[in-house]
Amino acid sequence: MSPECKRRTVDSVRRLLGPKKASQRRVCRVLGQPRATQRYQSKRQTLDAELLTEMRSIAEKRPCWGSPQVYEALRRQGREVNHKRVERLWREHGMQVPKKRHKRLRLSLSGSE
Repeated sequence: MSPECKRRTVDSVRRLLGPKKASQRRVCRVLGQPRATQRYQSKRQTLDAELLTEMRSIAEKRPCWGSPQVYEALRRQGREVNHKRVERLWREHGMQVPKKRHKRLRLSLSGSE
């Protein structure tokens, strides 16, 4: 069971029993959830949002670049970011390089004399 799932379980038990009957400390002890894990708040969402806006601005300037090139551009700008994180955000938000458009070939007029 993930820590996030355990957090939700502790919160739901507290809601069911009421905060006066079931303190956070007691519910965590009964369920075997460390209180530090219960109180943890992720900073990832704000960091990911900032990174995503930078990735999108780079992708707008260079539409033919994929996630590896965007990763390199971020590194050149001085951002210390993991390539796996860039790839994950790229996939999650449906960013992709546009399909290559091929030129239409003209029919030759040499055969119709």
